[in-house]
Amino acid sequence: MNLSDTFSLSWRTVRSTKLRTGITVAIIAFGIMALVGIITAIKAMNQKLTESFSTMGATGFSIRFKERNIRFGGGGSESTLSKKGARKEKKSNLGKPITDEEAAAFASRYKFPATVGLSVLATRNAIINFNSRKTSPNVFVFGADDNYLALNGFNLIGGRNFSRQDIRSGGNFCLLGYDVAKKLFQNRPERGVNAVVRINSIPYRVIGVLSSRGSSFGFSRDNVVVAPYRNIQRNFSITSSYVIGVMATDHSTVEDAMGEAEGLFRAVRKLNTTEASNFAMDRADAVAEKMMNSLGFLTISATVIGLITLVGAAIGLMNIMLVSVTERTKEVGLVKAIGGKSKMVRMQFLFEAIIISILGAFFGIVLGVGVGNLFSAVLSTGFVVPWDWIGYGIIICTLVGLGAGLYPAWKAGKLNPIEALRYE
Repeated sequence: MNLSDTFSLSWRTVRSTKLRTGITVAIIAFGIMALVGIITAIKAMNQKLTESFSTMGATGFSIRFKERNIRFGGGGSESTLSKKGARKEKKSNLGKPITDEEAAAFASRYKFPATVGLSVLATRNAIINFNSRKTSPNVFVFGADDNYLALNGFNLIGGRNFSRQDIRSGGNFCLLGYDVAKKLFQNRPERGVNAVVRINSIPYRVIGVLSSRGSSFGFSRDNVVVAPYRNIQRNFSITSSYVIGVMATDHSTVEDAMGEAEGLFRAVRKLNTTEASNFAMDRADAVAEKMMNSLGFLTISATVIGLITLVGAAIGLMNIMLVSVTERTKEVGLVKAIGGKSKMVRMQFLFEAIIISILGAFFGIVLGVGVGNLFSAVLSTGFVVPWDWIGYGIIICTLVGLGAGLYPAWKAGKLNPIEALRYE
């Protein structure tokens, strides 16, 4: 018997014991499905995070208010009673959000070659009316300048962006998000241009309609209305802090841009050299990276779950192969009696174990990718295939089959052909 004959015999044996093979394959497939499924879901989450938090790309960063937790005693960098020489918080600025004056002062004085935009959240539960139609009371209203669209990844499907004159005058003009325009204008959002809508009963003329950006973790990013920030300051009671967005012209200049921005904004906030900054600066891509790193424990958990299941599958496979050796003792004796070598007998049982493991890997990978992409469908991301973990899964299952089949194969190869033929 050559190697191909041995493999063919192993394959026929696996096919002839369908129930036994099916149960073992199912056990292995479950372990691989858990592993690949969770990894696929994690990759889908990473993809969604990248889309959600990196709209400005790798060249963007933001300046926002950071409220500090002051603790007395117990040490730590957040305590005002810190080590000698450390910066102290300026009490007059603690708990003070970024105001429109500070944001505007930064924008006018920042001379680094970059795009600067201002924005502020006015309300998150506005009602938008047009004639007899109105939205649910869950529309986000933002105040912003003419650079808001570029900094946040929005495009227009109709109308125009704010002009400098619109921002300076603070008139009742607005840009409608896609979902809001679709709701008010009966699935034809582009018809909203030049219409007059009411935001919490205040009339606004629509000068543009934003294109859809989809949803993020179940929350629509198109359920928004944007108006000039000076107008928002006049018509709404602003309690939120302003956010300053900056987009550098090149990736290599981002660090320099952030350094100059920090120095300038410290001056705007009237901080001296011994005081810590009472604001935060976040790179657009760093936010997504931090959140993706926080998902690392899920990968570890998935790996542990999969390996535990595969260890159980390996033990079950070894027992099944040992039972198979006992049941097929006369068959082994007949093979040896007609000239089969112990090496070929061992190879036959090893092939059987590996075939069962590979079948389990195949079905587990298919099911895992399918289950993981159900989650990606909920997040509205593209189809995700974790090719690296598919490769790992095949390798692991091959090793499981090899390890589980070694002892039964060795035991079958050691059988005495005469005693095996007389076995009942």
